Amino acid sequence: MLRVGVTGGIGSGKSTVSRRLAELGAHVVDADAVAREVVEPGEPTLQRIRARFGDAVVRDDGSLDRAALAAIVFPDREALDALDAITGPAIAARVAERRAAAPDDTVSVYDMPLLVERGLWVHEHLTVVVETDVETRVRRLVDQRRLDEADARHRIAAQATDAQRRAVADVVLDNSGTPDDLARAVDALWHERLVPYEGNLVTGTRSRRPDLSRECVVDPRADWEPRAERVVARLAAALAPTGVATEVSHIGSTSVPGLLAKDVIDVQVGVRHLADADRDDVLRALRDAGYVFSHGIHNDTPHPVGSDPAGWTKRFLGGCDPGSHVHVHVREHGSVGWRFALLFRDWLRHEPGERDAYAAEKHRLVGLHEATSDYVVAKEVWFEGAWQRATDWAERTGWQPR
Repeated sequence: MLRVGVTGGIGSGKSTVSRRLAELGAHVVDADAVAREVVEPGEPTLQRIRARFGDAVVRDDGSLDRAALAAIVFPDREALDALDAITGPAIAARVAERRAAAPDDTVSVYDMPLLVERGLWVHEHLTVVVETDVETRVRRLVDQRRLDEADARHRIAAQATDAQRRAVADVVLDNSGTPDDLARAVDALWHERLVPYEGNLVTGTRSRRPDLSRECVVDPRADWEPRAERVVARLAAALAPTGVATEVSHIGSTSVPGLLAKDVIDVQVGVRHLADADRDDVLRALRDAGYVFSHGIHNDTPHPVGSDPAGWTKRFLGGCDPGSHVHVHVREHGSVGWRFALLFRDWLRHEPGERDAYAAEKHRLVGLHEATSDYVVAKEVWFEGAWQRATDWAERTGWQPR
């Protein structure tokens, strides 16, 4: 099951996006609808709200007076947090029940206004943010929902900022155009990314780039670091219940600012014992997070030449997302392979001359090799010398892996 979180500020149009995804075949759970259900008369959640905020927030017929409650909580951060503490667990339990009831081979969409604020995005394979400028949202809330303008602005201010949402967004849908524009963007997302991603999850297939070296290496991209941060956060959350990971780190060329690279995010997961990566609960956690093992890749090239290969053994996984290629290297914490991955990154970050020399070598090798696989193998000659220079740098500076 592909899990997709859809969020956006109040009045942004996220519900419109979710409705279109439902029309295309997604199983949608609407957090706002669930939130209304758990505060219906007779529900324990409503009783707790009454106890916290007083009788004035409940009408004579026993139903929640939403306007009265909103007038209390939206201007007051402490009151809003108290309300979230009451309603959050009840909503989460019912949402989990609804999503668990969906078929395995489906796209499960969670329409959630506070996906970012509550950090719930880390449990979704993809986060889709619907974005509209604040003034347009205020106008929609006043004209369409009949809210007082001051109330509308209070509600917007109580939510995450656009910048905070963009930081965790895998996809940003601009809803400043026409309804048809938004529908076309959702349709493209569905057919080009969500459906292929879900298919890869079902079949256990990792996404791959074309094996053409001249197309694989690109200039530095501004989105590499935020993409990596999302991968790291999701993997850390997925592995947390297993207790095996000592750290999850962004490594490789995309982790070095200013360095050209393949458009692939490399992440290292350090584990106490490499055998932990073969445990059933770890395999399930990684698969559920969207990463599948690639059998046949079990070690890196030892450095220096002739070294014991045992310290360079690893497990290798690939991400299933066709829109963002990810490689995950699981290495034993403290092994020479684990240490070198972190050292190589930090060395290039601190030594611009070495970074530029590596970039020049990449350019040279790309011109010599048609296939990406041949290009990767050819780099090992350069890596042999780089290993020694990086090791010397570590000794001079006192570098230690963090």
